[in-house]
Amino acid sequence: MAEVFIYRSKMPASAEEVFDFHAAPGALEKLMPPWEKSKVVARTGGIEQPGSRVTLRVSVGPISKNWVAEHRECQPGRMFRDVMVSSPFPLWEHTHSFLPESATSSWLEDRVEFELPLGWLGKLMGSRYTRRRLERMFQWRHKAAAEELAARAAKRQR
Repeated sequence: MAEVFIYRSKMPASAEEVFDFHAAPGALEKLMPPWEKSKVVARTGGIEQPGSRVTLRVSVGPISKNWVAEHRECQPGRMFRDVMVSSPFPLWEHTHSFLPESATSSWLEDRVEFELPLGWLGKLMGSRYTRRRLERMFQWRHKAAAEELAARAAKRQR
């Protein structure tokens, strides 16, 4: 059975601006926490193109493996969804939502639906660990995005 993880925070920019930040070249690299041992090694297209893919080289301890995410759906300014088509997880679907609040603020929501490998044993042994890692990662990503967006807004006001 799939688990769901949701992380949501307020952003100092419109939903469209937050979406544009995520769609820009190099955004994923800017949003990768420094402690995560992963890097983008290949890319075809962008988040607005269903079927485009990103290949990450992920290292856990001494083991490195390529994980491939495919962009499946996009509503510009509002959301995009990517699905892992090659990873240790039987299911990994990540929906990025950009929820308008005002002309200068919005909510960023990351929703990950996942199944751990090894069935019930994987869930028993890895569910809490995976949730803690996701919490820490998205906390960092949202903070990084908010800081970048706030800096851009300050620059425009000068």
